[in-house]
Amino acid sequence: MTQVVTDKTFDEETSQGLVLVDFWATWCGPCRMQAPILEQLSEEFDEDDLKIVKLDVDENPETAQKFGIMSIPTLLFKKDDQVVKQVAGVHTKDQLKNIIAELG
Repeated sequence: MTQVVTDKTFDEETSQGLVLVDFWATWCGPCRMQAPILEQLSEEFDEDDLKIVKLDVDENPETAQKFGIMSIPTLLFKKDDQVVKQVAGVHTKDQLKNIIAELG
């Protein structure tokens, strides 16, 4: 299951291992299309291998600004607290699995 993070909890929750961060907003249609795909991935991967978190950019503008998020959905991949990849737009489960395998 994906976990919700905020400006306050972001650093702590995304500092270890491979983390996929979904920058989204409630009004964003493509974000709503991406959400069930991320839920499926969260069920397929053990949290030790991949942690998936969601950050609402409207409620948490500091973190979105810190990472220069200009469009949503944007998926940010962090590995051991370092940003290793960032992609914008809706991605299929297979596309995301390929990225995860590449970063794993």
